[in-house]
Amino acid sequence: MLSTPTARSHLHTRAITFYGYAREDGLWDIEGHLRDSKSHPFTTGAKTWNPGEPFHDMWVRLTVDQDLLITAIEVAMDSHPHPECPEVIPPMNMLIGEKLGKGWRKTINTHLGGIKGCTHLRELLANMATAAFQSIPGALFSSDEDKPPLYLGTCKSWDFDGPVVMRVYPQFYQWKK
Repeated sequence: MLSTPTARSHLHTRAITFYGYAREDGLWDIEGHLRDSKSHPFTTGAKTWNPGEPFHDMWVRLTVDQDLLITAIEVAMDSHPHPECPEVIPPMNMLIGEKLGKGWRKTINTHLGGIKGCTHLRELLANMATAAFQSIPGALFSSDEDKPPLYLGTCKSWDFDGPVVMRVYPQFYQWKK
């Protein structure tokens, strides 16, 4: 828990949530939801948003297979600040056929960077890979038993030279490619 802060006034809330689902057809749905609201009236163009009313309320659903290949994508903008915002939805289909994993952020920027896409949807997409890794059994494991799980070497806890790898995956302790 954080320490007690200095006196302050609440201005903005951004809530981001991810959900992972196993489908009956053997695929997985990974959903991301981003919601922004202000604690005071907020005006964009001709619309004024009431305190707590979301001016961004956006969803992305990626459907992926066992290899984390995107087979379908769905995007919804339940609330957005400008009438042009939904124009970024059709280009999201360019991610179909791409794979979640190494280089995912570059893939997002290649297809949806800058004015081709939406900052908020890119933010959701960037973190949906991690949600997929947490949701899909075996997603971070290679089918080759001589290769370490894909998450080893990606953070302090999973350091190949660290105590967690030594305890949990001793066969990959101090492993070098």
